[in-house]
Amino acid sequence: MTTDETSDPAQLLATPPPTPAPSAKRVLLAAPRGYCAGVDRAVVAVEKALEHHGPPVYVRKQIVHNRHVVETLERRGAIFVDETDQVPEGALVIFSAHGVSPQVHERAAARGLRTIDATCPLVTKVHKEAVRFAADDHDILLIGHAGHEEVEGTAGEAPAHIQLVDGPGHVDDVVVRDPAKVVWLSQTTLSVDETMETVARLRARFPLLQDPPSDDICYATQNRQVAVKKIAPESELVIVVGSSNSSNSVRLVEVALEHGARSAHRVDNAGEIDEAWLDGATTVGVTSGASVPEILVREVLTWLAERGYADVDEVVTAEEDLLFSLPKELRRDLKAARTARQEQGSTAGSPV
Repeated sequence: MTTDETSDPAQLLATPPPTPAPSAKRVLLAAPRGYCAGVDRAVVAVEKALEHHGPPVYVRKQIVHNRHVVETLERRGAIFVDETDQVPEGALVIFSAHGVSPQVHERAAARGLRTIDATCPLVTKVHKEAVRFAADDHDILLIGHAGHEEVEGTAGEAPAHIQLVDGPGHVDDVVVRDPAKVVWLSQTTLSVDETMETVARLRARFPLLQDPPSDDICYATQNRQVAVKKIAPESELVIVVGSSNSSNSVRLVEVALEHGARSAHRVDNAGEIDEAWLDGATTVGVTSGASVPEILVREVLTWLAERGYADVDEVVTAEEDLLFSLPKELRRDLKAARTARQEQGSTAGSPV
């Protein structure tokens, strides 16, 4: 009688298990990502100003550093300019989320411009710190990137007291009047790790260096960097959605590479992804800078799903629920408009 060898239990136990199939392609989606409270406030301010005042509404610099947002607002009637002297006298101009110096406010007033200040409240906090330390005659070491609008605005608060430190490599160039009266402040969108390295080198030179009263790097920047640190070690590729002039987006690429990602790239949108980046990538990390609308991230996820990366795991490292009220000038205008409508309605409903 013929015996079926595969029915022998001993033979079955001796047979090695089949080789597992390669892991399925997947996406690790970082959270938090995208809009922070300051960006949301600034974008909504332009939208509300356009609704209330009608176009055109002028905006000094990009309201936030994102090409899609700027182009969308331009289609609705916003006009972006570099300086207030490009705004017609008496017109309305909105100052961007990155803040402006007192000199910009003065030039706007001299031209009779109506202004709405959409500076992020966290940037305003740094401005106030600069004013206070300058009043106490401190040398202020402002850690940030030369030419960035936020740095220019903060430095303008006390130009005689502030000197820029553009990363650890510039620490040796710093000269202070009194090493016992030195404080550091920072641009809000920097890499936390690089900033702390700069501070450590400054403190090695100036042991009495004072810290700001509270952390200058904004909560959203820190949260997005922490989330990227979480997904980077498991990702062969990290895609950061954000524009090239977005400091915090550029930093996210650097953070991903520093914390284990084999490669990382910044794109404005899905159309900029190079399919060659996917070669050998089983896990793709995705995140976005603090000025990026979620629709751009969703388009990237769709692009990846069409190429086999349909499994999306969201990796949550923090919850954000902070909201900022609209700029006071805009709140005043909207309140006045509501009051006028209510009075008109009351008059229309009263007996003759």
